[in-house]
Amino acid sequence: MKVDIAKKLQQKKYRTEYGCYLVEGEHLLLELEKSAIQQAELFVTEQHHDWPSRFRKTVIGERQMAQLSDTKSPQGMVAVVPMNETRQLTAASRAPSQSLKSLYLYEVQDPGNLGTILRTLAWFGGWQLLLSPGSVDPFNPKVVRSSMGAIFHVPMQLELPLAEFQQQFDRIATLDMQGAALSSAQFSEFDAYLFGNEARGVPRDQLDSSKISAFSIPGCGAIESLNLASAVNMAVYEIGR
Repeated sequence: MKVDIAKKLQQKKYRTEYGCYLVEGEHLLLELEKSAIQQAELFVTEQHHDWPSRFRKTVIGERQMAQLSDTKSPQGMVAVVPMNETRQLTAASRAPSQSLKSLYLYEVQDPGNLGTILRTLAWFGGWQLLLSPGSVDPFNPKVVRSSMGAIFHVPMQLELPLAEFQQQFDRIATLDMQGAALSSAQFSEFDAYLFGNEARGVPRDQLDSSKISAFSIPGCGAIESLNLASAVNMAVYEIGR
């Protein structure tokens, strides 16, 4: 891919058009290569810098590198990664795997939150991430960077409407201030876990009450709510425990 096209991948519309996204920095490229060992199709990826790798490489100048970088201080290496050839990324038309626990995020907006959630799911393993329409693009450079490579290890399904999500799962858990304690034994027994938008939560009038069970993370009440990524971290840990 030519540099003038690659630099357009900073924008979502061009990531969608070309089916690729950018990954920058040595740590992320090492994670990409680790993931690609079992996915030979990823080795068509192009990268900058004289770096020992099985990827096909293209050396470019500092000015071009600055155009591709999303940071103030470019790290000297960037990869163009194909979305549709990455095995972990479930196509939007496929149903979620029933062999994995499913975490559904409704209209999550903060790139840092999504990146942190991806890291949590990758750390514990056995999870897939489902995203509603209106969520931040997981291939946004800020999400990719904050995921620290977890994006290569967590299966995802994008643009899954809330109604369709509820049709695909019979037992769904969500968080609510009036719910049962998160430490309840039954919390780990659900098919899927639903978390809402950072500011608005989930639209209660659109939930199928026959499928949804509410749980709560006890606190001292000094503040109104937890950060979304923190709540997900606690929930996933509790399920694994």
